[in-house]
Amino acid sequence: MPRAVSLIRSSSLSDVAEYAYAATAPAEARLIFLAGACPLNEDGSTAAVGDYAGQAAKAVENMRTALAESGATLDDVISTRVLVASTRRADLVTAWEVVRDAFGDHDVPSTLMGVTVLGYDDQLVEIEGVAAVLDS
Repeated sequence: MPRAVSLIRSSSLSDVAEYAYAATAPAEARLIFLAGACPLNEDGSTAAVGDYAGQAAKAVENMRTALAESGATLDDVISTRVLVASTRRADLVTAWEVVRDAFGDHDVPSTLMGVTVLGYDDQLVEIEGVAAVLDS
């Protein structure tokens, strides 16, 4: 199945970033705007309390579910924003590595941000995203 998302890399920008610098989707693509994927269990409790990597993994899992119910996969994501409740760069990197690894070669443009607090008790990670699909 053809994909709507085209990742754009620039030889004029640093190759240190572990993501493409831009992405496009054709005009006929259906855009899917995802609410922030939170590390919540089905019963509403926060998963992996105190564990940045565990919460990032649960948030990715929940993002996959929301995408599937929208007719998409991680390969259809066009951009992400990863929010981490910490002032420590190491905590941001821990969460980012889980997200990056989940996306594999589909290294979408992303923003990684440290924030003071997130919406649920004990929540450390949230992942926002936009996807684009070509419907048959």
